[in-house]
Amino acid sequence: MSVVWVLLGLMLLVVGGEFLVRSSVALSFKLKLSKLVIGMTVVSFATSAPELLVSIQAALDGSSDISLGNVIGSNIANIGLVLGVTAIISPLLVDRDFYRLNWPMMMILSLLLYVFLSQDKLLSRIEGVVFMVALIVFLIVLIRDSRKSNHVEVEDVDVDDALQKTSNFKITVWLLIGAASLYFGSEWLVNGAKDLATSVGVSEYAISVTVIAIGTSVPELAASVIAALKKEKAISLGNLIGSNIFNIASVLGITAIIKPIQVNPNTPEILSTNIFWMIGFAAILIPLVFIPKRFEIGRLKGFLIFGAYLVFIMLSVL
Repeated sequence: MSVVWVLLGLMLLVVGGEFLVRSSVALSFKLKLSKLVIGMTVVSFATSAPELLVSIQAALDGSSDISLGNVIGSNIANIGLVLGVTAIISPLLVDRDFYRLNWPMMMILSLLLYVFLSQDKLLSRIEGVVFMVALIVFLIVLIRDSRKSNHVEVEDVDVDDALQKTSNFKITVWLLIGAASLYFGSEWLVNGAKDLATSVGVSEYAISVTVIAIGTSVPELAASVIAALKKEKAISLGNLIGSNIFNIASVLGITAIIKPIQVNPNTPEILSTNIFWMIGFAAILIPLVFIPKRFEIGRLKGFLIFGAYLVFIMLSVL
Protein backbone atom coordinates (compact mmCIF):
# COMPACT_ATOMS: atom_id res chain seq x y z
CA MET A 1 0.00 0.00 0.00
CA SER A 2 2.92 2.34 0.71
CA VAL A 3 3.95 2.14 -2.98
CA VAL A 4 0.43 3.24 -3.99
CA TRP A 5 0.62 6.29 -1.68
CA VAL A 6 4.07 7.18 -3.07
CA LEU A 7 2.82 6.94 -6.68
CA LEU A 8 -0.39 8.88 -5.91
CA GLY A 9 1.65 11.52 -4.09
CA LEU A 10 4.07 11.90 -7.01
CA MET A 11 1.16 12.11 -9.48
CA LEU A 12 -0.54 14.84 -7.45
CA LEU A 13 2.75 16.77 -7.16
CA VAL A 14 3.18 16.73 -10.95
CA VAL A 15 -0.44 17.87 -11.47
CA GLY A 16 -0.20 20.50 -8.71
CA GLY A 17 3.11 21.82 -10.04
CA GLU A 18 1.68 22.21 -13.56
CA PHE A 19 -1.43 24.08 -12.34
CA LEU A 20 0.69 26.29 -10.09
CA VAL A 21 3.03 27.21 -12.96
CA ARG A 22 0.11 28.06 -15.27
CA SER A 23 -1.74 30.13 -12.66
CA SER A 24 1.45 31.92 -11.53
CA VAL A 25 2.41 32.87 -15.09
CA ALA A 26 -1.15 34.04 -15.90
CA LEU A 27 -1.22 36.10 -12.70
CA SER A 28 2.20 37.60 -13.54
CA PHE A 29 0.88 38.78 -16.92
CA LYS A 30 -2.02 40.47 -15.08
CA LEU A 31 0.55 42.25 -12.89
CA LYS A 32 2.32 43.46 -16.08
CA LEU A 33 5.59 41.64 -15.37
CA SER A 34 7.86 41.14 -18.39
CA LYS A 35 8.30 37.69 -19.94
CA LEU A 36 11.97 37.79 -18.97
CA VAL A 37 11.18 38.31 -15.27
CA ILE A 38 8.36 35.74 -15.37
CA GLY A 39 10.59 33.11 -16.98
CA MET A 40 13.53 33.63 -14.66
CA THR A 41 11.68 34.02 -11.36
CA VAL A 42 8.00 33.04 -11.33
CA VAL A 43 8.38 29.86 -13.40
CA SER A 44 11.51 28.81 -11.50
CA PHE A 45 9.81 29.25 -8.11
CA ALA A 46 6.66 27.45 -9.27
CA THR A 47 8.55 24.46 -10.70
CA SER A 48 10.39 24.10 -7.36
CA ALA A 49 7.06 23.98 -5.48
CA PRO A 50 6.80 20.13 -5.36
CA GLU A 51 10.26 19.83 -3.76
CA LEU A 52 9.43 22.70 -1.40
CA LEU A 53 6.15 21.18 -0.18
CA VAL A 54 7.74 17.74 0.29
CA SER A 55 10.66 19.22 2.26
CA ILE A 56 8.45 21.37 4.51
CA GLN A 57 6.04 18.47 5.14
CA ALA A 58 8.93 16.14 5.98
CA ALA A 59 10.60 18.69 8.29
CA LEU A 60 7.33 19.33 10.16
CA ASP A 61 6.86 15.53 10.50
CA GLY A 62 10.33 15.23 12.03
CA SER A 63 11.76 13.50 8.94
CA SER A 64 14.64 15.86 8.13
CA ASP A 65 16.29 12.99 6.23
CA ILE A 66 13.59 13.31 3.58
CA SER A 67 14.02 17.11 3.38
CA LEU A 68 17.75 16.81 2.70
CA GLY A 69 17.53 13.65 0.62
CA ASN A 70 14.86 15.19 -1.60
CA VAL A 71 17.04 18.20 -2.51
CA ILE A 72 20.40 16.39 -2.72
CA GLY A 73 18.82 13.58 -4.77
CA SER A 74 16.93 16.00 -7.04
CA ASN A 75 20.08 18.00 -7.78
CA ILE A 76 21.97 14.82 -8.64
CA ALA A 77 19.02 13.57 -10.76
CA ASN A 78 18.76 16.87 -12.66
CA ILE A 79 22.32 16.42 -13.92
CA GLY A 80 22.84 12.64 -13.92
CA LEU A 81 19.38 11.56 -15.10
CA VAL A 82 17.77 14.52 -16.92
CA LEU A 83 20.90 16.00 -18.51
CA GLY A 84 22.43 12.58 -19.17
CA VAL A 85 19.35 11.10 -20.90
CA THR A 86 18.65 14.29 -22.86
CA ALA A 87 22.26 14.48 -24.14
CA ILE A 88 22.08 10.82 -25.23
CA ILE A 89 18.99 11.60 -27.34
CA SER A 90 20.24 14.92 -28.76
CA PRO A 91 23.44 16.95 -28.09
CA LEU A 92 23.06 20.04 -25.89
CA LEU A 93 24.54 23.42 -26.79
CA VAL A 94 25.95 25.37 -23.86
CA ASP A 95 25.53 29.14 -23.50
CA ARG A 96 28.47 31.19 -22.22
CA ASP A 97 26.31 32.42 -19.33
CA PHE A 98 26.49 28.89 -17.97
CA TYR A 99 30.03 29.34 -16.63
CA ARG A 100 29.78 33.12 -16.07
CA LEU A 101 26.79 33.11 -13.69
CA ASN A 102 24.78 29.90 -13.29
CA TRP A 103 27.52 27.33 -12.67
CA PRO A 104 29.50 29.46 -10.14
CA MET A 105 26.28 30.14 -8.19
CA MET A 106 25.38 26.43 -8.13
CA MET A 107 28.88 25.53 -6.86
CA ILE A 108 28.88 28.28 -4.20
CA LEU A 109 25.49 27.16 -2.85
CA SER A 110 26.46 23.45 -2.96
CA LEU A 111 29.69 24.09 -1.02
CA LEU A 112 27.91 26.47 1.37
CA LEU A 113 25.34 23.74 2.12
CA TYR A 114 28.18 21.34 3.01
CA VAL A 115 29.87 23.95 5.24
CA PHE A 116 26.61 24.79 7.06
CA LEU A 117 25.70 21.13 7.67
CA SER A 118 29.19 19.90 8.58
CA GLN A 119 29.68 22.55 11.29
CA ASP A 120 26.88 21.53 13.65
CA LYS A 121 24.79 18.98 11.69
CA LEU A 122 22.05 21.62 11.43
CA LEU A 123 20.68 23.99 8.82
CA SER A 124 19.50 26.85 11.05
CA ARG A 125 16.99 29.66 10.41
CA ILE A 126 19.83 32.18 9.95
CA GLU A 127 21.48 29.91 7.37
CA GLY A 128 18.11 29.56 5.64
CA VAL A 129 17.90 33.37 5.46
CA VAL A 130 21.45 33.47 4.01
CA PHE A 131 20.34 31.11 1.21
CA MET A 132 17.25 33.22 0.43
CA VAL A 133 19.22 36.50 0.38
CA ALA A 134 21.82 34.89 -1.91
CA LEU A 135 19.03 33.76 -4.26
CA ILE A 136 17.45 37.22 -4.41
CA VAL A 137 20.84 38.86 -5.15
CA PHE A 138 21.54 36.23 -7.84
CA LEU A 139 18.16 36.84 -9.53
CA ILE A 140 18.66 40.61 -9.54
CA VAL A 141 22.12 40.19 -11.14
CA LEU A 142 20.74 37.66 -13.66
CA ILE A 143 17.83 39.86 -14.77
CA ARG A 144 19.96 43.01 -14.98
CA ASP A 145 22.63 41.17 -16.95
CA SER A 146 20.04 39.73 -19.35
CA ARG A 147 18.43 43.12 -19.96
CA LYS A 148 21.76 44.85 -20.41
CA SER A 149 23.42 42.49 -22.89
CA ASN A 150 20.29 41.28 -24.73
CA HIS A 151 21.70 37.76 -24.97
CA VAL A 152 18.41 36.36 -23.68
CA GLU A 153 15.88 37.07 -26.38
CA VAL A 154 12.41 37.63 -24.92
CA GLU A 155 11.05 35.15 -27.48
CA ASP A 156 13.39 32.48 -26.12
CA VAL A 157 12.05 32.68 -22.57
CA ASP A 158 9.92 29.61 -21.88
CA VAL A 159 6.57 31.28 -21.13
CA ASP A 160 3.23 30.39 -22.74
CA ASP A 161 1.82 33.53 -24.46
CA ALA A 162 -1.71 32.07 -24.45
CA LEU A 163 -1.81 32.54 -20.66
CA GLN A 164 -1.97 36.34 -21.14
CA LYS A 165 -5.72 36.03 -21.89
CA THR A 166 -6.60 33.85 -18.88
CA SER A 167 -9.61 35.03 -16.86
CA ASN A 168 -9.39 35.80 -13.13
CA PHE A 169 -11.83 32.95 -12.40
CA LYS A 170 -9.59 30.43 -14.21
CA ILE A 171 -6.49 31.69 -12.41
CA THR A 172 -8.26 31.27 -9.03
CA VAL A 173 -9.44 27.73 -9.89
CA TRP A 174 -5.94 26.74 -11.11
CA LEU A 175 -4.35 28.14 -7.95
CA LEU A 176 -6.77 26.20 -5.73
CA ILE A 177 -6.25 22.96 -7.68
CA GLY A 178 -2.48 23.46 -7.61
CA ALA A 179 -2.36 24.25 -3.90
CA ALA A 180 -4.62 21.33 -2.93
CA SER A 181 -2.72 18.87 -5.17
CA LEU A 182 0.65 19.97 -3.77
CA TYR A 183 -0.59 19.78 -0.18
CA PHE A 184 -2.12 16.29 -0.39
CA GLY A 185 0.57 15.05 -2.78
CA SER A 186 3.38 16.02 -0.41
CA GLU A 187 1.56 14.51 2.59
CA TRP A 188 0.85 11.20 0.81
CA LEU A 189 4.37 11.04 -0.62
CA VAL A 190 6.14 11.67 2.70
CA ASN A 191 3.93 9.20 4.63
CA GLY A 192 4.16 6.62 1.84
CA ALA A 193 7.95 6.99 1.67
CA LYS A 194 8.28 6.47 5.43
CA ASP A 195 6.13 3.31 5.26
CA LEU A 196 8.00 2.07 2.18
CA ALA A 197 11.36 2.55 3.91
CA THR A 198 10.15 0.52 6.89
CA SER A 199 8.69 -2.28 4.75
CA VAL A 200 11.76 -2.79 2.52
CA GLY A 201 14.25 -2.29 5.35
CA VAL A 202 16.11 0.79 4.10
CA SER A 203 16.39 4.29 5.58
CA GLU A 204 13.94 7.09 4.83
CA TYR A 205 16.92 8.95 3.43
CA ALA A 206 17.68 6.19 0.88
CA ILE A 207 14.07 6.36 -0.35
CA SER A 208 14.11 10.17 -0.53
CA VAL A 209 17.42 10.41 -2.40
CA THR A 210 16.26 7.86 -5.01
CA VAL A 211 12.48 7.36 -5.39
CA ILE A 212 11.30 10.82 -4.26
CA ALA A 213 14.14 12.66 -6.02
CA ILE A 214 13.49 10.88 -9.32
CA GLY A 215 9.74 11.48 -8.93
CA THR A 216 10.10 15.22 -8.40
CA SER A 217 12.50 15.38 -11.40
CA VAL A 218 10.02 13.65 -13.74
CA PRO A 219 8.51 16.94 -15.10
CA GLU A 220 11.98 18.23 -16.09
CA LEU A 221 12.88 14.84 -17.59
CA ALA A 222 9.65 14.60 -19.61
CA ALA A 223 9.95 18.16 -20.96
CA SER A 224 13.63 17.68 -21.87
CA VAL A 225 13.13 14.31 -23.57
CA ILE A 226 10.12 15.56 -25.60
CA ALA A 227 12.10 18.62 -26.74
CA ALA A 228 15.07 16.43 -27.71
CA LEU A 229 12.90 13.90 -29.61
CA LYS A 230 11.15 16.68 -31.52
CA LYS A 231 14.56 18.13 -32.44
CA GLU A 232 13.42 21.47 -31.08
CA LYS A 233 15.85 24.20 -30.06
CA ALA A 234 18.39 22.61 -27.72
CA ILE A 235 17.23 22.62 -24.11
CA SER A 236 19.12 25.20 -22.10
CA LEU A 237 21.60 23.79 -19.62
CA GLY A 238 20.87 26.96 -17.63
CA ASN A 239 17.33 25.70 -16.91
CA LEU A 240 18.62 22.57 -15.16
CA ILE A 241 21.30 24.51 -13.29
CA GLY A 242 18.65 27.07 -12.32
CA SER A 243 16.52 24.28 -10.89
CA ASN A 244 19.46 23.11 -8.74
CA ILE A 245 20.07 26.67 -7.51
CA PHE A 246 16.40 27.05 -6.53
CA ASN A 247 16.37 23.63 -4.83
CA ILE A 248 19.16 24.59 -2.45
CA ALA A 249 18.43 28.28 -1.96
CA SER A 250 14.63 28.39 -1.91
CA VAL A 251 13.58 24.84 -0.97
CA LEU A 252 16.11 24.29 1.84
CA GLY A 253 16.21 28.02 2.65
CA ILE A 254 12.45 28.36 3.20
CA THR A 255 12.20 24.95 4.92
CA ALA A 256 15.00 25.88 7.37
CA ILE A 257 13.34 29.24 8.10
CA ILE A 258 10.06 27.44 8.93
CA LYS A 259 11.79 24.63 10.85
CA PRO A 260 15.58 24.14 11.15
CA ILE A 261 16.77 20.94 9.43
CA GLN A 262 18.72 18.53 11.64
CA VAL A 263 21.05 15.90 10.14
CA ASN A 264 19.99 12.50 11.45
CA PRO A 265 22.93 10.76 13.19
CA ASN A 266 21.58 7.44 11.83
CA THR A 267 22.30 8.54 8.25
CA PRO A 268 25.97 9.59 8.21
CA GLU A 269 26.07 9.07 4.41
CA ILE A 270 24.41 12.48 3.98
CA LEU A 271 27.69 14.23 4.87
CA SER A 272 30.17 11.41 4.25
CA THR A 273 29.27 10.54 0.65
CA ASN A 274 26.02 11.85 -0.92
CA ILE A 275 26.65 15.56 -0.60
CA PHE A 276 30.01 14.94 -2.32
CA TRP A 277 28.15 13.17 -5.14
CA MET A 278 26.04 16.31 -5.53
CA ILE A 279 29.11 18.57 -5.54
CA GLY A 280 30.91 16.17 -7.89
CA PHE A 281 28.06 16.11 -10.45
CA ALA A 282 28.05 19.93 -10.38
CA ALA A 283 31.85 20.25 -10.66
CA ILE A 284 32.24 17.76 -13.54
CA LEU A 285 30.13 19.95 -15.83
CA ILE A 286 32.95 22.45 -16.43
CA PRO A 287 35.45 19.94 -17.92
CA LEU A 288 32.59 18.30 -19.85
CA VAL A 289 31.62 21.65 -21.38
CA PHE A 290 35.17 22.43 -22.56
CA ILE A 291 36.71 19.00 -23.32
CA PRO A 292 37.01 17.75 -26.04
CA LYS A 293 34.34 19.66 -27.99
CA ARG A 294 33.75 23.12 -26.54
CA PHE A 295 30.25 24.31 -25.56
CA GLU A 296 28.54 21.03 -26.38
CA ILE A 297 27.46 18.02 -24.31
CA GLY A 298 27.05 15.17 -26.80
CA ARG A 299 26.04 11.50 -26.58
CA LEU A 300 29.32 10.17 -25.17
CA LYS A 301 29.29 12.73 -22.36
CA GLY A 302 25.59 11.93 -21.81
CA PHE A 303 26.39 8.22 -21.39
CA LEU A 304 29.18 9.07 -18.91
CA ILE A 305 26.90 11.27 -16.78
CA PHE A 306 24.01 8.78 -16.89
CA GLY A 307 26.34 5.87 -16.09
CA ALA A 308 27.64 7.72 -13.04
CA TYR A 309 24.05 8.35 -11.96
CA LEU A 310 23.22 4.62 -12.15
CA VAL A 311 26.27 3.89 -9.98
CA PHE A 312 25.03 6.47 -7.43
CA ILE A 313 21.54 4.89 -7.35
CA MET A 314 22.94 1.36 -6.85
CA LEU A 315 25.21 2.51 -4.02
CA SER A 316 22.38 4.45 -2.35
CA VAL A 317 20.01 1.45 -2.37
CA LEU A 318 22.63 -1.13 -1.40
